[in-house]
Amino acid sequence: MSFFLLSVCLAMTAVALWRLPAVRYGDPLRRALWGCAAGFAVALWSRFPPVEHGIDSLGVNDLSGLTKDFAAMAASLALLSYAVTSYGVSQDAPPRHIEICRRVAHVSRRATAVVIPLMLFLFFVAVDRSVPSRDLTADHAGQWGACLFATCFYLYLGSSGATCGYQWGHVSRRADSAVLRISLGLGAAACWLFAAYSVIRVSFMWGAMIFPPSPGSTHLVVSLSNLLNMLGALLFMCGASLPTTGVALERWRTRRMLWCLHPLSRDLAHQFPDLSLQPPASRLREAVRHAPALDIRLDRSIQAIGDAVEQLRHHVVPELWPVIEQVTVEHPDQEAAAEAYWIAAALCSAREGRRSELPAPALPPKPYTDSIGEGRWLIRVQDVYARIAPAAVDALLDRAGRPPVVVHAQVVPV
Repeated sequence: MSFFLLSVCLAMTAVALWRLPAVRYGDPLRRALWGCAAGFAVALWSRFPPVEHGIDSLGVNDLSGLTKDFAAMAASLALLSYAVTSYGVSQDAPPRHIEICRRVAHVSRRATAVVIPLMLFLFFVAVDRSVPSRDLTADHAGQWGACLFATCFYLYLGSSGATCGYQWGHVSRRADSAVLRISLGLGAAACWLFAAYSVIRVSFMWGAMIFPPSPGSTHLVVSLSNLLNMLGALLFMCGASLPTTGVALERWRTRRMLWCLHPLSRDLAHQFPDLSLQPPASRLREAVRHAPALDIRLDRSIQAIGDAVEQLRHHVVPELWPVIEQVTVEHPDQEAAAEAYWIAAALCSAREGRRSELPAPALPPKPYTDSIGEGRWLIRVQDVYARIAPAAVDALLDRAGRPPVVVHAQVVPV
């Protein structure tokens, strides 16, 4: 269980650090989500044995439990704020589930000014902390001071969990995308687990005042509730990270696409430098460049390749394409191979200073829907282009014919 707890702590901390830049922005939605992750991370770390012992060694018994509860309460308030900010905050007549969330969030924020001082009073005065406890629920079950203290905390966590679980479960069915539906579904499941955790804990503590629990039942309740709490944190972390993970994966795909297209883009940019907005840099330097944005750089690269390919039509004879189609007819990726061989042959002809009187026909059109689709096609072309031998290019040009060499604007027959 300690290893599982440590894994969840590290994962939640990673989410909080990932979203830390949100503090600098004025977007309350992003700040609230960061507050959820940060509060739950502190609460989880307060339960991890080495950290728990370190906090308790400061001289106040059970200080780690107080730290955990206050951090979880802050996370609960941030969770409610996130839910309210996400849905219908500016609506005059919002749906019922949004109105319920508004009211719970409003009451929770107002009650904080009374609940926190009350919890501090109960913790230092009414809870018997003469002996350090391993678990507040197990060691203080049946004690009225500890029951009141726990009720204040679990009322916050349970009400926010049930409210957000109800709302997110309601809106997840109407989400626009599959990623958002899964994200909201995971968040709703996590919130219901938090609510179940709160109900089990507070019911056990108050029930122990009437029916003293046995050690076996105490161990079962503590283990089950701890498992629900950690599973809830894990599901919340996954739900909160899923949309941004998709964005990160998309950025990684775009960066990888730029990396793969660099050799082809570089060769064409060296031949036609006027078509590129920036001089071609090394592959590594292009990989670590932060400006302009990735999607803009990909669009520029694809546009520059397309413009260069258009210019190459003036450096080959029209008969080149039919010859290439015959040569690549048995290639596994015949269309991409044909375009790669055409570009390689035309580029070789342009480097030799050859120019045709009549431009070759344009390459066959492809059904692109966006720059990502065109980039994927060009990667297929680049894969074949990188393996073309110079001898094969010379053989193609010899078979199709070579344009004349242009020297000082005069055509010299070859």
